[in-house]
Formats: sequence, C-alpha cells, structure tokens
Amino acid sequence: MTDRRTEGVRPAMAYLVAGLVLITLACGLGWWIVTHGEPPFAVDVWWNTTTAELSSAFLTGFSRVMNWVGGGWFGVLVVPIGGAIGLILLRRPWAAAYFLAAEAVSAGGVQVLKHLFGRVRPEDIIVVSDYGSYPSGHVANAATIAVAAAVIFPRVWVMIVGACWVLLMAFSRTYLHAHWLSDTVGGALIGAGAALLVAAAFAVPMAREHIAAGRREGVARLSA
Repeated sequence: MTDRRTEGVRPAMAYLVAGLVLITLACGLGWWIVTHGEPPFAVDVWWNTTTAELSSAFLTGFSRVMNWVGGGWFGVLVVPIGGAIGLILLRRPWAAAYFLAAEAVSAGGVQVLKHLFGRVRPEDIIVVSDYGSYPSGHVANAATIAVAAAVIFPRVWVMIVGACWVLLMAFSRTYLHAHWLSDTVGGALIGAGAALLVAAAFAVPMAREHIAAGRREGVARLSA
C-alpha cells in the first residue's frame, strides 16, 4: 500500500523534469530567433503567406473571437477565476489553487521572454497586441489551461480537447498575423512548461485530494 505521505511524489518529479525541459526549450528557441535576426525563419514567412491566402469572413470572425477569449480581461481574469470557482464547487480547492498559480506563472514567464527577446511582430497584423511577438501569450495561456486540465482530470478526451484548443489558438494567432508560427511554438512550450512546473509543487496535496474525490464518488454510487 502506498504511504499517503508520499502520494504524488513520483508524479511531482516527472512534472518538474518535464516542466524544466519545456521552459529550457522555449528559452532556447527564443535565443535562436534573436541570433538568427531578420528576416524571420523561412517557415515563418511561408506560413504567414499561407494564412493570408486563406483569408475569409468566417476565419476572420473565428480568429477575432479566439483573440478575445484567449487574452485581454476575459482570458486573464474570467477564465482563471471561473475555472478556480468551478474546481472549488467540485470540492477540489488544491486543484483550484494550482490552476490559478499555473496561470500566473505562465503569464509572468511570457512577459519575461517578450521583454527579453523583443521580437518584432509581422507587419500585416490586423489586431492590437502588446509588446513582443515571441512567445505568443494567447497560445501560452491555451497550453497552460490544456495541461492543467490534463493534470487535474487525467483523461484521454481531456488531453485531446486540450490539444485541439492549443492548435486552434495557434492558428488564429497566425491567421491574424499577430505572431509568426515559431512564436506559437514558443508559447506552447512556455505555457505547458509553466503548468507542469507548478504541478510539481502541488502534486502531493492534489493527489490526496483526487483520491478523496474518488472515494466520495464511490460512496455516492453505492448509495444511489
């Protein structure tokens, strides 16, 4: 039988290592971009041109909705707070604290890298955005939500939905020419890395909380 005092220790180490690796990759990609200089990578130019050729009213409307949902006051305040409230209602206070902490660390990491690398955005950007093209804050936020959801609810369908959410956000950011393709890769790396790094700190209490939730569900089924 597993000692409850050590429950979650092994996942915590895995989260820590994976988180550090992803954050290191995000920093390494940023350094590569800076040392590469102008013009952007060939794949960035190609994808920027490709999305311009895909222009349509539907994709523009969809991308503008994603721009609003994934950033600004809605993405920065409503999504984290709403998610935390939902987890508290599910009697998962440690998971709620983890979700808020992951969102905060991800947002902070994005801003550090933006000001560290100061990459120029595509000239044909069609939305208003903040300083620094690398990494994409919208994609980082999407990746943080996706990974945090998978940590809290380790189900295959949660992972699939999360991956689709990140890909759709990445497409919308490049379609709006707010970012180069490589910016979205960096955003996914820093967002996922932040979620895993913070998960390492919360793994033990969340594991105990998850077990308790499972027991409550089992009791509810038996009494139904």
